Amino acid sequence: MSGRLGTADVIVIGGGLHGCSAALHCARRGLSVAVVEKDTVARHASGVNAGGVRRLGRHMAEIPISVASMALWHRIEELVDDDCGFQPAPQIKVAESEADLAALAEREARLRAAGYTHEELLDRDRLFALLPALSPHCMGGLASLGDGFAEPYRTTFAFARKARALGVVFHEETTVEDIARAGDGFEVKTGRGTLAGARLVNCAGAWSGRFAERLGEPVPLEPMAPMMIVTARVAPFCDAVVGATARPLSFKQMPNGTVVIGGGRLGSSNLATGRTDIDFGELARTARTAAEIFPVMAAQRIVRCWAGIEGRMPDDIPVIGRSSTTDGVVHAFGFCGHGFQLGPAVGSIVADLVVTGQTDMPIEPFSIRRFATTG
Repeated sequence: MSGRLGTADVIVIGGGLHGCSAALHCARRGLSVAVVEKDTVARHASGVNAGGVRRLGRHMAEIPISVASMALWHRIEELVDDDCGFQPAPQIKVAESEADLAALAEREARLRAAGYTHEELLDRDRLFALLPALSPHCMGGLASLGDGFAEPYRTTFAFARKARALGVVFHEETTVEDIARAGDGFEVKTGRGTLAGARLVNCAGAWSGRFAERLGEPVPLEPMAPMMIVTARVAPFCDAVVGATARPLSFKQMPNGTVVIGGGRLGSSNLATGRTDIDFGELARTARTAAEIFPVMAAQRIVRCWAGIEGRMPDDIPVIGRSSTTDGVVHAFGFCGHGFQLGPAVGSIVADLVVTGQTDMPIEPFSIRRFATTG
């Protein structure tokens, strides 16, 4: 099928949380917006991640955006007419050794020197007051007590639903085949027709590198497939989101009693098909870690597991900012393992860049230019 799909002030490629947030914030500023998604909204990372709403453990460059986004999370219903299942809860990183505890103390000191006080060191007594079900070998921790978690699939759909209510048009199951300049704007050719727009936003997740390369700014974006586990319901024992200092873990108990466990151990992914495969050996290591930190988990039954496709940059921070080669293009991708909480604020930053070409947020560390090669 060919022909015109329509025109818009802004074309957003990608229907994940960051794409939906960018679309919503652009629409709130009076722009017409079209979102092009090759599958369906929240089909990949945005619908299947761990759902952590955390400032804890952020790269120093991300902290200002994370702090701004947390303010939006605490009034998320005002933004999208849905509470997104957001639950305020401590985020706690547990120390299992003296070396872990020293690393956490150094982290807290470094943040305080930079003027941040949201992370605080916990001694053993305070740790066990918050998490009495921990294994006795745990020695302390680092906590961000004002953090929380939410429901990823529900959140992304809430952003999309609010965006639609403001006039954003979503073209799902629509694959972008080419991007071309058309006067001062762009033509985006898809398998269902062509969209014309004045501005272009690249929020295509693990597939974003393809579009950056077409614009002459290739990046080393690596597809990743973090795995997740859900257990059968367990009597309440944990009301925090828990990580480990020296090994991968993301652990929380949901209000219905199920336990959701992740942390970054990887399956395999295929960008051509959009499919993932579980590595059951690595999944078993995740389950063992959870049981070693929370002994009650040793007897629990796993009922479901999965892996989503995310895109990771080699320096573990995303690309956020204007294209280095093409006026009118904004990038926001590469959020593997740390993008969910940032979504509300990143959408606002993208809208700033689309409307004015600049933002008050300190985004220079996220510039795509950091991957430019010279020769």
